[in-house]
Amino acid sequence: MTSNRARTVFLLAHTGRPAAVRSAELVVKGLLRSGIGVRVLEDEARDLPLPDEVVLVKEATPQCLDGCELLIVLGGDGTLLRGAEFARASGVPMLGVNLGRVGFLAEAERDDLDKVVDRVVTRAYEVEERMTVDVVVHSNGDIVHTDWALNEAAVQKAGAEKLLEVVLEIDGRPVTGFGCDGIVLSTPTGSTAYAFSAGGPVVWPEVEALLMVPISAHALFAKPLVTSPDSVLAVEVLPHIPPGVLWCDGRRTVELPPGARVEVRRGAVPVRLARLHHASFTDRLVAKFALPVSGWRGAPH
Repeated sequence: MTSNRARTVFLLAHTGRPAAVRSAELVVKGLLRSGIGVRVLEDEARDLPLPDEVVLVKEATPQCLDGCELLIVLGGDGTLLRGAEFARASGVPMLGVNLGRVGFLAEAERDDLDKVVDRVVTRAYEVEERMTVDVVVHSNGDIVHTDWALNEAAVQKAGAEKLLEVVLEIDGRPVTGFGCDGIVLSTPTGSTAYAFSAGGPVVWPEVEALLMVPISAHALFAKPLVTSPDSVLAVEVLPHIPPGVLWCDGRRTVELPPGARVEVRRGAVPVRLARLHHASFTDRLVAKFALPVSGWRGAPH
């Protein structure tokens, strides 16, 4: 027990959900009982019934995770992606507990809270790195915006009236052009997020690749494309149309001027995820989407 005294975990929760409030209370009490310190953002602490031993942090910066062993995130996909921002900037592994619907980034469900606390206390978890993408926006030859994403960067039309007209490029060579609602530039992690909704393929996380998935394209050739992780993907917005918008992980957005060019390449900094289970991604896929597998017998022995 004494060896746990110097250990600290940061807790991030969607305090607007009653389930998150109850879950946070259970996790905090379990960790403190085992001698592990807990930090929480001051703004979130107002909505959480927390013991006095919890350390409150005023500013939500990467430095607030200094010295922390883990970042535990309680919430749905939006909260988990918010946690990924902290995890990437700090290098601290993120352990997600899903309180939403699908939650592919989460490692546990709300019914597993006792197990989560036990695994953290006994250090019975592994850490894996997930590929990100770096995003650069050019306008008139100048860099006007830089960003990153764990799931995807999406170039989309700004309004409902007109299509976005684009030309797609891979590794400095043009591929095709068309009118569309947008283009999703995704990592394998993001293949089960927006890219999936747009009709893209599901890519196993250990496969290193980049995806380019059109959204409602008006073209005969508008298939999802899967490229090398070392490729550079680009979307050029034609100059004679209204501005588009760039969304990164559905959280950060910037307007794209007419004629803008969006380049996406493999990110320099990954996001580290804490893993409790050795279950295959196939099993995770079946469970998350409730896929019908009754009647399966398996390979003959």
